[in-house]
Amino acid sequence: MPFTLPALPFAPDALEPHIDSLTMQIHHGKHHQAYVDNLNKAIAGTPNENKSLEDLVKVAGTISPAVRNNGGGHWNHSFFWETLAPKAGGAPSGKIADAINSTFSSFDGFKEKFANAGMTRFGSGWAWLLLKDGKLEISSTPNQDNPLMDVAEAKGTPILGVDVWEHAYYLKYQNRRADYLAAFWNVVNWNKVAERFGASSK
Repeated sequence: MPFTLPALPFAPDALEPHIDSLTMQIHHGKHHQAYVDNLNKAIAGTPNENKSLEDLVKVAGTISPAVRNNGGGHWNHSFFWETLAPKAGGAPSGKIADAINSTFSSFDGFKEKFANAGMTRFGSGWAWLLLKDGKLEISSTPNQDNPLMDVAEAKGTPILGVDVWEHAYYLKYQNRRADYLAAFWNVVNWNKVAERFGASSK
């Protein structure tokens, strides 16, 4: 079966004013849809046609650039939409909060290091909070790569990610990536992040 575009888990305007409605409509309905369409074209009639998205992503270094880029784009964005929620943000609680405070000294210390990963990613890419060998790490990846890929510098299980491609923020923030990353903390779905952390740390 070909891959399909997942529905947004919220209305396009639900993250206003932090992420604007038009950006969400274009980001989801145009950019993400293009990754899905191009991935389906790239795998049609090949042995990759029957593989799961995660299986494709994990062997990114052994497959064609079209499958790597569009498969990564599909996986990353599907993950990203679940990371966001209206009336969310703030500080986490519970075990994920304890792990963040233990690893990065404080929540503010974590936010600073995470934002730095996003700011220092030249060009297009992502910043990640990932779990590796039971410990939290921060990393960034170029283009549509992610920490699940065999080509990633820092490999692990992503539990939080932010898209720093310009298409994620340019309509509202223009070249002000730092402002976009600051606004991101107002829409983080910490319940989902905690769920991923719990599942991955067992």
